[in-house]
Amino acid sequence: MPVIDITSLKSALQPGQCLLGLDLGSKTIGLAVSDPGFIVASPIDTIRRTKFTKDLGVLKEIITTRNVGGLVLGLPVSMDGSEGPRCQSTRQFATNVLGDMDISIALWDERLSTSAIQRILIDEADMTRRRRAEVVDKMAAAYILQGALDVMTQ
Repeated sequence: MPVIDITSLKSALQPGQCLLGLDLGSKTIGLAVSDPGFIVASPIDTIRRTKFTKDLGVLKEIITTRNVGGLVLGLPVSMDGSEGPRCQSTRQFATNVLGDMDISIALWDERLSTSAIQRILIDEADMTRRRRAEVVDKMAAAYILQGALDVMTQ
């Protein structure tokens, strides 16, 4: 199954399935899950990255236990719209997942997602730097997934 457009993702799912949003970092993967109605994205966890096969094993377990039918990967596009090495890494991650699993994947422009979450956590939640570091990746995944959900349900 190829990487598909976000507007096609909903129709690729079975009834009752939800989406898993991923914020891929070099050291961690932030995770968020949608409800089956595709209204709300909720942060769930952060995976400390190791080897791809181990990371994929953790993702497969989450996909199974949470009835996930599709993935939304944050695509770190540059501010000028160009794609650099991090985008290539995200696309390769998607290709590797698709080589091992039959699941729908869509890419979502994640520009400024982490900085937006940092601002929210500092300004509104008044979190310490240490506490922000613990939650920022899964919150960024929720921010990415919520943006995709909002477009899907228009």
